Amino acid sequence: MTNQPYTPEIQRQYFDLSKQWLAKPVTPSADHLILVGDVLRYHEWRYYVQNDPVISDYEYDQLYKQLESLEAAHPQWKQPDSPTQRVSSDLTDLFRTVVHLRPMLSLDNSYNAEDLRSFDEQVKKLNFLSADAEVVYSVEPKFDGGSIAVVYENDLLVRAATRGNGVEGEEITNNIKTIRSIPLKADFGKSGIYRAELRGEALIAKEKFRKINAEREAEGLPLFANPRNTATGGLRTKDPRETAARSIDAFIYQLGFAEDPTGRIVTDDHGSHAANMDFLGSLGFRVPSDVTRVCQNIEEVIRYCSEWEAKRESYPYEIDGMVIKVNSLEMQERAGYTSHHPRWAIAFKFKAKQATSTLLHVEFQVGKIGSITPVAKIEPVQLAGVTVSSVSLHNEDFIRSRDIRLGDKVLVERAGDVIPYIVKPLEELRTGSEQVIEFPKNCPVCQHPLFREPEEAAWRCVNYQCEAQVLQRMIHHVSKDAMDIEGFGRANVERFYALGWLHNLADIYRLDYGKIAALEGFGKKSAENLREAVEKAKNNPIKRLLHSLSIHHLGKRVSELIAAEVDHVLELKDWDLDRFVAIKDVGPVVSQNIIAFFKQPDNIRMLEEMEALGVNFKQTDQDRAKAVAVDAPLAGKTILFTGSLEHMTRNEAQAMAASAGAKNISAVSGNLDVLVVGENAGSKLTKAQALGTVTIWTELEFLQQIGKEKP
Repeated sequence: MTNQPYTPEIQRQYFDLSKQWLAKPVTPSADHLILVGDVLRYHEWRYYVQNDPVISDYEYDQLYKQLESLEAAHPQWKQPDSPTQRVSSDLTDLFRTVVHLRPMLSLDNSYNAEDLRSFDEQVKKLNFLSADAEVVYSVEPKFDGGSIAVVYENDLLVRAATRGNGVEGEEITNNIKTIRSIPLKADFGKSGIYRAELRGEALIAKEKFRKINAEREAEGLPLFANPRNTATGGLRTKDPRETAARSIDAFIYQLGFAEDPTGRIVTDDHGSHAANMDFLGSLGFRVPSDVTRVCQNIEEVIRYCSEWEAKRESYPYEIDGMVIKVNSLEMQERAGYTSHHPRWAIAFKFKAKQATSTLLHVEFQVGKIGSITPVAKIEPVQLAGVTVSSVSLHNEDFIRSRDIRLGDKVLVERAGDVIPYIVKPLEELRTGSEQVIEFPKNCPVCQHPLFREPEEAAWRCVNYQCEAQVLQRMIHHVSKDAMDIEGFGRANVERFYALGWLHNLADIYRLDYGKIAALEGFGKKSAENLREAVEKAKNNPIKRLLHSLSIHHLGKRVSELIAAEVDHVLELKDWDLDRFVAIKDVGPVVSQNIIAFFKQPDNIRMLEEMEALGVNFKQTDQDRAKAVAVDAPLAGKTILFTGSLEHMTRNEAQAMAASAGAKNISAVSGNLDVLVVGENAGSKLTKAQALGTVTIWTELEFLQQIGKEKP
C-alpha cells in the first residue's frame, strides 16, 4: 500500500475538474458519474490521509450532492464503489488497523437556517411526530482537528484509533496516552460498564500553536501550517515523544458504545446525549460543556449557531461550525442512519474566512490534453494559518463574468478554511491603472492557435506535439491510473525529458538503463528495478493502454468499454462513429476524439513503435466483459438494498446481486423490482409497500434466491 496513490498530474487534473464542476454542474453521462466518484475519492484522500485538503468542505459537499443527484436521476449508472456508498478513509500503511466497536460515520452538513429547518422536519418524520412538535437538541462545537476513538475495558484505557474509514482506523494507543486530557483510568465500573468506546477530537489550542511555531522559527525549523494539520500529524508520528511535544488536547463528544461484563449494551442507560456527556465529564473526561447547550427547538438551535458564528474567533480552539444532535437517545435510534451519516445529527458550517490581496499577474498553464488554465499570482496573504500566493482562475468565462483585472484588489476566500479562490474584485478600490486580463489566442508554450469547443469552458492547444502536453502525457502514461510503472513518477519523466531521452510515449520503452544507472541518485539496483517495472507494464491489459494515451474525454470507464470490444488496439483506426456509439455509454464526443487520434499518422507510427518494443496491443482476459448468464437467478431484475445488513456489507450485497444478473438502483420507484430490507429499513420500505408492485425480501431471502448460504 502506498502513501501516494495519486500522481501530481492526476491531482492537478482532479482539482481542475472539481473547480470546473463547481462553476458549471456536471453534464449527465455515465463517464462523468464515474469520474465524479474518482474525484471525490481523491478529495477524501487529501483530507483524511494527507491532512492537506485542496477544496473546502462546502465545495466537497456540492460535488457530493451533484453525484447524488446524478445517481438519483440515472440509477443505471450508479457504481457499487461510489463515494455515496461508503464513508471516507484516513488509513495509511503506517499503523496497524483495528475495527471500531461501532462505525464512526460522517456528518451531513448545513450552511443556513433553512437547511437546519429541513433537518428538523426530517427528524420529526422519522420519529412520527407532528409538524408543530418540538424536538430537543444538543448543540456543541464542531472542532477542527482529528477524530479519535478510545476504548476502555475494566476501567483502563486499552486502545485508541483514528477514525479511519469509519469501520476501522489506525491504532495510535501509545500516542494518545501522551495526551493529558485523556485519562488512563476512568471509573466506568460504578455504572456497570465493562467496555466503552468514546468518540472525540484531538486538537491544539491556538495560543499553544503560536508558541510552537515561534519556537520552531527560533530553531530554524519549517513552520507548521495550521493547528489542525499539526494535531492530526502529531497523532500519527512513530515516536510518541513527538506527539507529547505538540501539546495536543482532546475533547470527548460522544459515548459511542458501552456494554456490561455480560455483553449487554448499556449505551442508552442515561436516556439522552446531554446526560451521557455529564456522565463522561464526571469521570474526568474533557467535554465541551462551556459551549454545549441543550436547545428546546430548532429555532433556538439556529439562534445559538448564529451566536457562535459571530464569536468563533474568541474561542481558544479552531472551530468551523456547530454540531446539532437529537438529544433523546431513543429518538436517535428511531431516526437511524444512512450508509454515510446518522440521520439524527447534522453539522452547521460557519461562513468561510476572507482576506483581501492584490492580483499581480496571471500565468497560463498547459495540461496533458492542452487545456489552458489561468492561475492568478497574488500578494501573499495569510488565511487561517496558510500563506496563499496562487489562486486558480479556472477559465476565461470565470475571469470575464467577475471582471477580474490585473492590479485589482481582490477578495480571497478559503471556503471552509481550505482552498482559496477569488470571490470578486473590489471595484470601488480601483485606481484606473488596472488592466483587462488578455486570454492568450495562442498556446503559451508552442504558439499554436487555441481552440474552444462550443460546450466547454476551457481553451485548449490542439497541437498534439506541443512540448508541454508531450511532457504531461508521459507523466500521465507512467502513472498509477494509467500504465502503473512503479518507481517512474513525474520527477523521473521530467529528468529524462530534460536529458533528451524522452520525446514521445514510445521512448519510455527503449530507455538505456546503463545510462540511467550512471545518473546521480540511481545506481544499478534502482535502474534494474525501473527496467523490471517497465517490462511488467508492457503486459498490461489494453484498457490501461487506451487510458494512458491522454485522448480528450477518454477516461478509465470508456477505455474499459472499448477494450472489451476490440481484439487489437490498432483496429480502432478503422472504426467509424457508428461503431463507437453502438457501445452502451460511449458518446459521440469521446468517439470523435478517438477517431481523430487514430487518423493522425504520427500517432499510428508511435503506437506501432510501442508494439514493436513489446507493449501489449491485444485484448486480454482482464479486458473481456464478464458475461451474465440469461438464466441467472436475478437476470433482468432491478434491486435496491435498505437498512442495516447483518451478514454482509452493502457493497458486498450489491456485488452479489450484480453477479446474479440484477441491476442495482438507488431509489424506490415504479422501476424497482426487488427491495431487500435490513434492520431500520425506514422510508424506502414504506414507499415500496405503498407502491404494491415491489417484491420485498429479507436479507436471508435474498441469499436464498441467489443460491448463497448465510455467511
